Amino acid sequence: MAAISCHWAFAFGILGNIVSFIVFLSPLPTFYKIYKKKSTEGYQSIPYVVALFSSMLWIYYAFLKTNTTLIITINSFGCFIETIYVGFYLFYAPKKARVQTVKMLLLSVVGGFGVIVLVTQFLFKGAARGQAVGWICLVFSLCVFVAPLGIVRQVIKTKSVEYMPLLLSVFLTLSAVMWFFYGLLVKDINIAIPNVLGFILGIFQMVLYIIYNKKEKAILKEQKLPEKIQNHVIIVDENNNQKLPELTEEQIIDIVKLGSLISSGKIHVASCLHNSTCGVEAAKVENMPKLQTAEA
Repeated sequence: MAAISCHWAFAFGILGNIVSFIVFLSPLPTFYKIYKKKSTEGYQSIPYVVALFSSMLWIYYAFLKTNTTLIITINSFGCFIETIYVGFYLFYAPKKARVQTVKMLLLSVVGGFGVIVLVTQFLFKGAARGQAVGWICLVFSLCVFVAPLGIVRQVIKTKSVEYMPLLLSVFLTLSAVMWFFYGLLVKDINIAIPNVLGFILGIFQMVLYIIYNKKEKAILKEQKLPEKIQNHVIIVDENNNQKLPELTEEQIIDIVKLGSLISSGKIHVASCLHNSTCGVEAAKVENMPKLQTAEA
């Protein structure tokens, strides 16, 4: 039974490495946009700084435990790629964002990680050291999953999903599932527990993306109405204080087409002013349906 559990743990560990590898690469479209626009615009560096710090902690934890090769491999790649992301962000970020990112790097990666290593080396020994670092890793893994909530807040505020990549949310959710089962099978709660929250937050982000993406498409569709429709004029009978009923989009399009034909001379209309009835001259138009007149 233990052998079967070990094989399953190895399988989920391999799958976790593969999915986490994709997770680390998923921000590439975001950084391609930054490269094309030569600006970080509304993107934030918090997720990348926190992910870098978390990867460093997991490597430290893995060296204190046994049979943790799969954790070392993926987090080594994480440190490498997150360092590139942060450097790229610093290059294109405006001065204010650049200063904030440097402060976070000094506080977390340099100061925070250094303090954790020193404290655990001098205050803890043997298995207790691994447990202490494991709990620290657990807390900061939760921070990795919570970090994108700043982007979620921006999505709700702006009602736009431009700055929340869907791929990142999808693969974070899959990664959480894989590492949860891995931690469960190797009986390491420090790995299993954070990924429960990761799964919940990943699902939440995907639902939010679907909701606001639909709203964003609806707004764009309204903005793409033809100029003739946007600039149409509605006439109101001021004498009788009668307002025309609201027209549907299809009716407005028909009116605009009819107005174009009248202005081009294909239809001749005889109008009379200040009379209760108006005579309409017969108009002969090829392939045009007969128009019905309605008395006021």
